[in-house]
Amino acid sequence: MSCHAPGLVDLPAAPRIAGQLRTVALVGPPNSGKSTLFNRLTGLRQKVANYPGVTVEQRYGRLGGIQRPDLTLIDLPGIYSLDSYSEDARVAVDVLRGTMPGSPQVDAVLLVLDSLHLQRQLMLAAPILALKLPTIVLLNMSDLMELRGGVVDTLALAQELGVPVAKISATRGIGLEAITRFLGQRDALLEGAPGGAGRLELPVVGNARSYRQWATGVSTRTRYKAPLSPEWTRKLDQFLLGRITGPLMFLVVVVGVFQVVFSLGLPFSDWSQNLLNGLGDSLGRHIHPAWLDSLLIDGIWKGAASVLIFLPQILLLFLFIGLLEDTGYLARAALIADRVMRVIGLNGKAFIPLLSAYACAVPAIMATRTIENKRDRFATILVAPFMTCSARLPIYLLMIAAFVPNRPLLGSFFGLQAAVMLGLYVLGFLAALLTARLLKSSILKASSAPFILELPQYRLPTVRSLGTRLVDRGSVFLRQVGTIILAVTIGIWILSHVPLHGGSFPALAQSVVGRVGHWIEPAIRPLGFNWKIGIGLLSSIIAREVIVGTLGTLYGSDPETQQLALQQALHHDLTLGGAMALVVFFAFAMQCASTLAVVRRETNSWRWPALQFAYMSVLAYLAALATNLLVSRFF
Repeated sequence: MSCHAPGLVDLPAAPRIAGQLRTVALVGPPNSGKSTLFNRLTGLRQKVANYPGVTVEQRYGRLGGIQRPDLTLIDLPGIYSLDSYSEDARVAVDVLRGTMPGSPQVDAVLLVLDSLHLQRQLMLAAPILALKLPTIVLLNMSDLMELRGGVVDTLALAQELGVPVAKISATRGIGLEAITRFLGQRDALLEGAPGGAGRLELPVVGNARSYRQWATGVSTRTRYKAPLSPEWTRKLDQFLLGRITGPLMFLVVVVGVFQVVFSLGLPFSDWSQNLLNGLGDSLGRHIHPAWLDSLLIDGIWKGAASVLIFLPQILLLFLFIGLLEDTGYLARAALIADRVMRVIGLNGKAFIPLLSAYACAVPAIMATRTIENKRDRFATILVAPFMTCSARLPIYLLMIAAFVPNRPLLGSFFGLQAAVMLGLYVLGFLAALLTARLLKSSILKASSAPFILELPQYRLPTVRSLGTRLVDRGSVFLRQVGTIILAVTIGIWILSHVPLHGGSFPALAQSVVGRVGHWIEPAIRPLGFNWKIGIGLLSSIIAREVIVGTLGTLYGSDPETQQLALQQALHHDLTLGGAMALVVFFAFAMQCASTLAVVRRETNSWRWPALQFAYMSVLAYLAALATNLLVSRFF
């Protein structure tokens, strides 16, 4: 589904009042559980915007769960230190120091550290405490630490740091009352002594080796004992990260996911289609006059329904992605992918943005801000749209269901439809790799940089986390159906019914949309496309999934195909070569205005998105042409 980049929204700075907190910053290293804590503390009272003048997102919300709805909590980007050169880290530093335009002064800090790796994570505590802001240190995942034999003296740690320290579990909601007590000390926080250094002098800011020695000393004096990883986790890592077993297991997981999405999702999609079509027919019998029935049922209803039927399969895919992410497996996959990334010249940090591009290219492109090297970052931005985002799923699912028989390949485990879908994902991935190699060997050459990643612990996903993710992705999809797709289908219906001739609607081919379609048809006929597909391609420049709604409206308005389901109507008009050419075209083409807009913003130039659009469009046309010729010749 397409996503739109968040607009620039200034978070108004509240005046400081003696004895009254206004703004609290949530700080912590990546994978420390900071965002989980933010979601738990704010619930649905949160917003996403952009810091003025930069591309970094800010998440902020009201604290309702701890009886402080007057407080604003800002979730800062995850950082390892205050000396990083990435844009995310620079923004976090500016917000904490009060130099970020449009952001309020921070009154207090919630510093989240992963207690499973406390000695390393304490290196962030030194520069944070040196800011002299009221601070509480929250040792997250303390339940897992103690379960695995880890020990830390929180009282001794508090004395060393000179600030309160509390053990919490953001996932289970344990220990959060310490935050309530900390924030409740209004007068003491704003009028008393801020966070300080305890009896141990803080290291010099900017000296990483002093930081390391300081953190080691604090860990020793607070009797910190790192928890032992269970034997089964070490053996599992050896298997999942093995040079041979790792990639093979990743392939098995991916194949299994696609097969389940088809085998479980397709019946739900078929049921949705029958339900929506039946409701449309029932409603149409009660709508008069005929033109209103045509607008509401043939135009709006069939256009939106043709996209809505794919919601079950899209949600299933995101469910599996959530399971893999929450269990900690995707971080392991990043290490496996780093070996491939280095072959093509990309930094290992590019894997996370490219992985998130499977959901949507917009947040994926914004996630490249963690890549310090500008050339590496631009290369990742330019190849991210090749990854198969969820906006491509409706057209993939539609064409595969219409033209690919559901035959088994490996028994009941893996079928032909799932194989074709997997092939399209691989096709996009290979295009990204080859394009990255081309860029890194020519206009975007850069030296390689090390890839450092803290592997998260294996965890059981929670229903709350998975449910929140599905509700979020489902609501985004439904908003697209209710706004962009709805607007386009109404526009297509109107253009397919004008100009009027003697007060009567013209034949579809003689309408405005028909004339435009026939005008561009010679250019796309070699690909196996007719003029209706051409109109769909034009409309999909706004957002990829719009083509399904457009085709639903056009075929629903055509008397020859009005009584047919969209899959049957496409079978009536397209050959197998044309159908496969269409999905290959969408595998490569840049059909997303929002992505182009965010590329322009991230690169601060129209030159890069123009180059990206032209390159991907030419590649899509040539690949679709070759596909149509080959399939038509051999099948």
